[in-house]
Amino acid sequence: MPTFATRFLGCKVSFADAQAVRERLLADGHVEAAEADADVVVVNTCCVTREAVSKSRQAVSRAARTAGAVYVSGCASNLDGAFDGVARNVVVMRAIGDAAAEAIAGDVGAIGCVQADHRLERVRAFVRIQDGCSFACSFCVIPLVRGATRSRTAGAVLAEVRRRVAQGHREVVLTGVNLGCFRDRAARVTLAGLVREAGSLDGLERLRLSSIEVNHLDRELVAAVRETPTVSPHLHVPLQSGDDGVLQAMGRRYTAGQYLARLEPLADLNLTSDVIVGYPGEEEQAFRATLDVVERAGLTRVHVFPYSPRPGTRTAARDTVPAAVKRERSARLRALSDELCRRRWAGKVGGVDRVLVDRPGRGYGDDYTPWLVDAPVGELVRARATGVSAEGVLAVAA
Repeated sequence: MPTFATRFLGCKVSFADAQAVRERLLADGHVEAAEADADVVVVNTCCVTREAVSKSRQAVSRAARTAGAVYVSGCASNLDGAFDGVARNVVVMRAIGDAAAEAIAGDVGAIGCVQADHRLERVRAFVRIQDGCSFACSFCVIPLVRGATRSRTAGAVLAEVRRRVAQGHREVVLTGVNLGCFRDRAARVTLAGLVREAGSLDGLERLRLSSIEVNHLDRELVAAVRETPTVSPHLHVPLQSGDDGVLQAMGRRYTAGQYLARLEPLADLNLTSDVIVGYPGEEEQAFRATLDVVERAGLTRVHVFPYSPRPGTRTAARDTVPAAVKRERSARLRALSDELCRRRWAGKVGGVDRVLVDRPGRGYGDDYTPWLVDAPVGELVRARATGVSAEGVLAVAA
């Protein structure tokens, strides 16, 4: 019987895309297998950095050595030349999301009329509510490969959340390329309204937002996050730089002061972020401003991305900061991030939280803080914090 495997690289949207392919192939009667044993392998790729494209190519090449056919989908599949010269058994699908799932399933072909509802292989479910981006940050290739912003209907999103809950998921993460752009104009539902409705569905124990731009943190959304009991007190708010000159060159639509002002009332939440290090023209003083804003904003975990020129962007031909400087600055920022995490984690010692155990000995609290606790995978348990390690809060079942 034909077998398949799926894998993804990159963000939560990429995972949701890969999951759509997986569910479609299962519904068509195909059997899931380990990648090394699969007849068909689907690799959902990423192109947000040069390294991401390189890793995507490596994943495709590895799969092509053992699989009869390898399908390439996702962001990098739409990047011209990204997969030139790949093996003959590799099919590059210039499609993303549901369109990729439909195209791959059509090419592979159904082998049975199997309509079973298959549980996701992860403890938490990722539900894509929006795709694409209509903004034009100078460094970002995503609008070129995923297109303009577009939203699913609120009804479709809520139906999927109900299905994920019925499958046994305790937590659902709403995800998208630019989450705050979600709009169901026909139903007059904004992201805030969707959060309230999804968070109130029977059986859902935790709802979380994947990432939100600071410009979209308006009073309505903040109120929805605070007032809906199932919503995680965690927000991931990209910063990219703490220097106004760099932010302007990036095409970001806020200043460092505006970023800080929006986050100031949310200091009790766990706030995480993204930062680009070594953007063209970034001087030491500008980088120090970023360190200052990260600390003043009360951020904990910071995802650090050394700048990488992306084809088709306004800065594609610019890369002025030496690689060694990027590495050194990245290390300093990661060290600060580690310090800020440990400060927040230390404040939890002696307290109790609900932890969703998503792998042996590990899980995440309600505010998406990592906890290390011995409990069954898939369970939502009460845990008492006993200490702090480099990996998270040490705890015992309460």
